[in-house]
Amino acid sequence: MSEFGHELRQEREARGISLHAITDATKISNRHLVALETNHFDILPGGVINKGIVRGYARVVGLDERVWIDRFMTAYQQSGQLKYDDASWIAFAENIQKNRPLDTDRPAMRLKWAGVAVLLVILVALGWFVWDYVSDKMSAQIVTPQNTVTASTVAQPLRN
Repeated sequence: MSEFGHELRQEREARGISLHAITDATKISNRHLVALETNHFDILPGGVINKGIVRGYARVVGLDERVWIDRFMTAYQQSGQLKYDDASWIAFAENIQKNRPLDTDRPAMRLKWAGVAVLLVILVALGWFVWDYVSDKMSAQIVTPQNTVTASTVAQPLRN
C-alpha cells in the first residue's frame, strides 16, 4: 500500500499546520482531508474534484502541487479503490494530455493583442479627426460676419 497519506500528513505536521486551518483556507471538508491522509480514497468525491482537494491541500501546506497530484494519482491507481468513473476520467485526461501540443509560444494570442492595439490606434485617430473637424466648423461659425456682434450694433437704441 502507498505511503502517500502518511507522507502528506508528515509534511503538514512538520510545518505546524492543522487540518482545521486547511479546511478554513480551502473550504474542503475535514472528512475528505482525513480520508486523504489515511489513504481512504473511496471516501473522496471522485473525478477531478479529488485533484482539486490535493491541489488545495498542497497549496496551503506549501508543497509543489503538481508533484503531489502526480503522487496522489499514482497512489490512487495502486490502491485498488479506483472507481469506474474515475478510471474513465483518468484515461480521458491522459489522452488529452498526450494530444495537446507542447508549444508554449502562442503566436495566435500575440496576433490577437496586435489586432487590439491596431484597433485602438484607429479609434484614437478617428476620434482626433472628428474632434479636429468639429472644432474647425465651430470656429468657422464664430468668425463669420453674420454672427459677429459689433460695438455699433450694441450702442444703437431700439427703434419702434
